[in-house]
Amino acid sequence: MTTTRERGVRAPRSGGRIAAAQHARAFPTEGTAALRPAPPEAPASAPQLEVAPPPPVAVPRTPFVVLVLTVVIGGVLGILLLNTKINENAFRLDDLNRRQASLTQQQEELERDLAVKESSGDLEAQARRLGLIPADKPAYLRMPDGRVFGVPQPANGAASGTGQTVSGR
Repeated sequence: MTTTRERGVRAPRSGGRIAAAQHARAFPTEGTAALRPAPPEAPASAPQLEVAPPPPVAVPRTPFVVLVLTVVIGGVLGILLLNTKINENAFRLDDLNRRQASLTQQQEELERDLAVKESSGDLEAQARRLGLIPADKPAYLRMPDGRVFGVPQPANGAASGTGQTVSGR
């Protein structure tokens, strides 16, 4: 016959403590173990089963290293190409801005020349150089309907000496 000392349980000192100790082992009341039921006691002769860790898997590192190097080199080359294009476009933009400033200045000069040539004094001088003389009473033509206001009459006066003569008419 086995004694309580051989089973790993101490001999009780009093009868009330044995029941409380056995009850405490079967149903824990503190911590996370209080929520799960106590495992049934296995016979002493049954072997304890343990979960073995999975065997280590040898993964080749070369493809991963090549992939990482390819991504890094591709990224660096992409950034370099992008930076080069940005700088190239900046030079083109600067050149276009200079050309625009030059063309704007040329446009302003042409507009000033046009304003001078459109002035009445310059038009009269150019007309005299072409041999034209001012008319006394001009006639007016209204464009939408082609109606003529006034009676057209030839101008009186001598032609200037610098005008071109039209022959054969």
